Amino acid sequence: MSDPSSYRPATGTIPTNPGVYRFRDPEGRVVYVGKANNLRSRLNSYFQDFSALHSRTQKMLTTAASVDWLTVGNEVEALVLEYSWIKEYSPRFNVRFRDDKTYPYLAITISEEYPRVAVVREAKRKGTRYFGPYTQVWAIKATLEELVRVFPVRSCRNGVFNQAKSSGRACLLGYIDKCSAPCVGRISYQDYGVLVQQLIRFLSGQTREFVDQITDQMKAAALREDFEEAAKWRDRLLALEKVLERNSVVFEDSTDADLLAFSFDELHVGVQVIHVRVGRITGERFFVVERSEELGESGYVERILTRVYSDIATDGIPKEVLLSHLPSNETALTAWLSGERGSKVDLRIPRRGDKRSLMTTAAENAERSLTKARLEKSADITVRTQALNDLQEVLELAEPPLRIECIDISTLAGVETVGSLVVFEDGLPKKSEYRKFIIKGERKDDLSSVYEVVRRRFRETPDSESSRFAYQPSLLVIDGAAGQVKAAVRALRDSGVSVPVVGLAKRLEEVWVVDQVDPIIFARNSHALHLLQRVRDEAHRAAIGHHRKRRNAQSLTSQLDAIPGVGPVMTKSLLSHFGSVKGIRAASSEELAETPGIGEKKAQAIWSHLHPEGS
Repeated sequence: MSDPSSYRPATGTIPTNPGVYRFRDPEGRVVYVGKANNLRSRLNSYFQDFSALHSRTQKMLTTAASVDWLTVGNEVEALVLEYSWIKEYSPRFNVRFRDDKTYPYLAITISEEYPRVAVVREAKRKGTRYFGPYTQVWAIKATLEELVRVFPVRSCRNGVFNQAKSSGRACLLGYIDKCSAPCVGRISYQDYGVLVQQLIRFLSGQTREFVDQITDQMKAAALREDFEEAAKWRDRLLALEKVLERNSVVFEDSTDADLLAFSFDELHVGVQVIHVRVGRITGERFFVVERSEELGESGYVERILTRVYSDIATDGIPKEVLLSHLPSNETALTAWLSGERGSKVDLRIPRRGDKRSLMTTAAENAERSLTKARLEKSADITVRTQALNDLQEVLELAEPPLRIECIDISTLAGVETVGSLVVFEDGLPKKSEYRKFIIKGERKDDLSSVYEVVRRRFRETPDSESSRFAYQPSLLVIDGAAGQVKAAVRALRDSGVSVPVVGLAKRLEEVWVVDQVDPIIFARNSHALHLLQRVRDEAHRAAIGHHRKRRNAQSLTSQLDAIPGVGPVMTKSLLSHFGSVKGIRAASSEELAETPGIGEKKAQAIWSHLHPEGS
């Protein structure tokens, strides 16, 4: 712990402008980000009366060892920069969002030459239009099944599309009229673009025009006594009606709005979001925010609105943002949202009518969902806390191992030997800090590989923000027994690092500790053992996946080497251009020819060699 007075900046050095500030710990890691209209006033408030501060703020100040800041022009700029820094650094004392990333979306890849429609589990890719989220995956799949009857946009992956394009044969969906088959030229590029725009307009809520058009076409075909054509239009009309039944009408005045209802308790905020476009509900979701900052309810509403509309994954920012609670800095937020939308955004609490009724329903849902999430989290935290405490006691650690790292090695007869490192914090995987290693040493046996991976992991110094390994673990787990543990300890000693190490052997799930002849045997129902198993299994999964990818790449290289004129340089160029073995195999000869250094003849030879049956 540090003394906040030891790093308090001199008052005269702090500007009085608006700005954003960062508290850092002794290793330079950012632990808290905040903003202020007057930096001097805000920062001085942290240091003037330490005893009067909230316990969470006191903990943050004693964890930190320095503070710096950046001035900006106004409140809106401070709002945007603060969010950008929170997203970049993930400070431990800032608000934590536990958003449910499993909600499915309907996505249209508008940046592609021939956009495709698909059901996805995340909404993060640029150049893609997202609709939803949907609460049930079956609902969105049923919606897509009906929509492609009316708007036959392709839903195949690029590999399938390119293969059909090269062979000149459409896939099954093209033959049953659930795809307009642009891969084989059944529809022109311009007409396909119109089809995609029609689908986007329909999903955006502009549904009436398409229902009317299809109805008119059906009636016109019936008048011509072309009953087969009329039946087709009737089936399309029924498909649209099924889709519309799933998106209930809530407002009769074609309202475009988002409703955000908040439910607060001492430790969490539950947020229910409902997206309404042209009077219909097009998506909804619920997520939980941990109250880790000393903010009032309005402060948390501001944080949440900034998060939701900085990473907007659905149909843009609407004309109205309806809230159950108003945020702090309401004027700045309104100005920022209006700037992002390009026109005025109304930020308010609905007071009467249908909007007030729907907000009441959303608030009730938020309260119920928060209660359910709190009960689930309580049970989960209890188990994880017990597991960490048990590990501390049994392994005689100085503190519970809040950060656990695990290393595993994967090889096949010494070929393409790789290592993986996975990270668990507070008993949960932190995938952004997973690492992969290609074993470079001459000896590629298990012990030498463990030594190399541990040495490389701890050789880098954690004194810069760009370091790949900024945090040292409380416990290092090795997939193996006494031999692997000794190799890891030797690597740590050679690196000048002291970290507790254990090995978890697969056969009897024995836990090996250095300088102990016999392993530790945990009870089979031990939460500590279950946590170690999860960590070890995750490292094993990552290592196996990396090894298979390397082996497949080597297999492809061997195949390419058999083609006259294709050598290591050209193979490297292909991998660099397409990003993966899978991408090369899925590419058409025309796409292969776009690779630097490869002409049309060479591309055709490569494609023919990789597809001997012409498929």
